[in-house]
Amino acid sequence: MIDHVGFSVSDYARAKAFYQAALAPLGYGLIMEVPAEVTGHGPAAGFGANGKPDFWIGGEGAMNKPVHIAVTAKDRATVDAFYQAAISAGGRDNGAPGIRPHYHQNYYGAFVLDPDGHNIEAVCHTPE
Repeated sequence: MIDHVGFSVSDYARAKAFYQAALAPLGYGLIMEVPAEVTGHGPAAGFGANGKPDFWIGGEGAMNKPVHIAVTAKDRATVDAFYQAAISAGGRDNGAPGIRPHYHQNYYGAFVLDPDGHNIEAVCHTPE
């Protein structure tokens, strides 16, 4: 089981604002920040739920290749809300909410590119 994931971003303040808005419908919020003086390279922001930061961004600068991170949504309406919040926060469409039958019959996901081009997904696996 994965405890947490993290990746660097080119503009820490912009990315932090994006993720605060985009992840809110999924029940994720900013749990903690670690300043550059502590990390030794750039600030870091940990997002999560129930006091546990498991989704991290760091201000080390742009990456050479984008990453793909998928976050579980409790239902399809939450996937839709994530997509709208992420687009409103400056994300770019990379796959509107919908069934992805090539994964499985109940795979309902939405994909948004963050300001650095990272592919962020919300997914629900239950039928509705």
